Amino acid sequence: MIVLQGRRGASASRVRPILSHLVAGALLAAAPGLPARAEGLRPPSELKKLSLEQLFDLEVTSVSKKAEPLSRTAAAIHVVTGEDIHRSGSPTIPGALRAIPGVEVARIDARQYAFTVRGFNSSTANKLLVLMDGRSLYTPLFSGVFWDAQDAFLPDIERIEVIRGPGATLWGANAVNGVVNVIRAGAAHTQGLLAEGGGGNVERGFAGARYGGALGPHAFYRVYAKHFDRDGSPLRDGRDAGDSYHMNQGGFRVDWARTPADALTLQGDLYGGRAGQPGADPIRINGGNVLARWTRTFSAESDLEVAACYDRTEREVPPIFGETLDTYDVTLHHRFTPPLRQDVVWGLGYRLMRDDVENSSMLAFLPALQTLEQISGFVQDEITLTPDRLRAIVGSKFERDEYSGFEYQPSARLAWTPAGTHTVWAAASRAVRTPSRIDRGFYVPANPPYLLAGGPNFDSEVLHAYELGYKAQPGRDLSVSLATFRNLYDRLRSLEGGPPYVFANGLEGSSYGIEAEATCQVRRGWRIDAGYTYFKLDLDARPGSTDKTQILQEGDSPRDQWCLRSAADLPRATTLDVTLRRVGELPNQAVPGYVECDARVSWQPVRALEMAFVGRNLLDPRHPEFGRPAGRKEVERSLYGTVTWRR
Repeated sequence: MIVLQGRRGASASRVRPILSHLVAGALLAAAPGLPARAEGLRPPSELKKLSLEQLFDLEVTSVSKKAEPLSRTAAAIHVVTGEDIHRSGSPTIPGALRAIPGVEVARIDARQYAFTVRGFNSSTANKLLVLMDGRSLYTPLFSGVFWDAQDAFLPDIERIEVIRGPGATLWGANAVNGVVNVIRAGAAHTQGLLAEGGGGNVERGFAGARYGGALGPHAFYRVYAKHFDRDGSPLRDGRDAGDSYHMNQGGFRVDWARTPADALTLQGDLYGGRAGQPGADPIRINGGNVLARWTRTFSAESDLEVAACYDRTEREVPPIFGETLDTYDVTLHHRFTPPLRQDVVWGLGYRLMRDDVENSSMLAFLPALQTLEQISGFVQDEITLTPDRLRAIVGSKFERDEYSGFEYQPSARLAWTPAGTHTVWAAASRAVRTPSRIDRGFYVPANPPYLLAGGPNFDSEVLHAYELGYKAQPGRDLSVSLATFRNLYDRLRSLEGGPPYVFANGLEGSSYGIEAEATCQVRRGWRIDAGYTYFKLDLDARPGSTDKTQILQEGDSPRDQWCLRSAADLPRATTLDVTLRRVGELPNQAVPGYVECDARVSWQPVRALEMAFVGRNLLDPRHPEFGRPAGRKEVERSLYGTVTWRR
């Protein structure tokens, strides 16, 4: 393990003895040889060997709930492969997605991110749906994601598919401005032992191990465990904010293909984290999940999938509040191909959420215990108008929930492929963000007279989106993608009257933007990626509204962003990855625009061993990314080393 001297007197004596977490995995290293991988699937280890042409045609599933080439999708979608994550050097999922045009990632403190797509960023961003292996990470507390509770053993991730724009027709409410789908590899593709560990000044210590084996000729499993200890953030004056964070997580996955047509997956995770100064009453985050999925393949054009999952999260933020959330999800989707060149996907879903909040005198969610049900169905039909040239995709999601009753979310997409490496696409969609507990039942303080109160009549926010895009590979060593959009919003959340200030649907507005990206294979072993985003949001009060927050919300997202990334394979089994990125200013947060550089250099002296040194945010000792100046935490330059062993 490599440990670097950190600020405020950090030293090796402060780093936990994290290598002890690898003992169990090391004992498994002597296991006998493993059977070959399952046929017909591409393991993550092969992704780094793909040419630019193969990456352009990489199959994705998040746009249509079926495998289709990235180059032919009628959506603005970006795929981050497992190799991209590995070479980025990022220790977190949000950090690995910073370079995608249209995606806004800002670190708030040692455990929290402001993360959104196409605007409306905040610590409780509510217009982005995030999935992990098809399991929704949604919380009904604010219609978003608690990123400090969402982690994975990063070497297990096969790819992350990021859709910029509505995905509500297939994925439902809250897939308003985008969808992030984290997809972990099957157990057959993660066989043997992988162990890693390291440390530095911010990432004070981390370790993880995974072992995969076979239960028979058609059944595979893997288990993993990981730990990290992250230093606290600096305040504006350089003092420690006291928000250091450490977390332990483990999990398993079993895949069984009883016949070539049937596949069963069972997987789960268990985690626990603590944030705060030693000796103080810490923030506690605990939870776990289990997912079962059965797939039946009838033919190359027809299949059926049934999935069920249970997710439990527990959160204590003393002395402010605590929450226990139990989520039960059952989904079914079926694909078939009727005559007349059609491809139909339809599905049903049921979700039950039991949310129990422990209130304090400072704030309250009322009622403290609430059970929410959601019933949904969707259908989407892809019609081939001209073989290999012109396709139309139409469909809608239908949902009923406790707050807003019946909702419909249709979309229509058109994809024209004038040549095999060129696709022009257009889309029109309607999406909604259904009310959350903050919108309807949030009170500050917990007892009257209230300063802030939820709106009992708060209704769903509505988006009408119009998109136009182009994807092409004009040369063997160059691919480009361009997406433009115009979003029209109605019934957005507003803050009315006061006191008490009440949440209502008093805002409307629009946004537009351009997202461009290109990849160039300069020569063998050297690839350059470039991306640029321009974004503009305008909000107005609806007639009768007294809201004054629209100007503040407009200033929570950068007007422009750009990123340039170089990935080079050097002689003597060495790699060098450098990313330069710029984020425009956030006027509402008083955060100036900044340019930062991340770099990673690795050396692989033998096939089984890799050593790497990573530097993140190298251009400044520290800088702010999100939050008002009073009490704002900043992001510090981070240096760490890592060692990875594979067998």
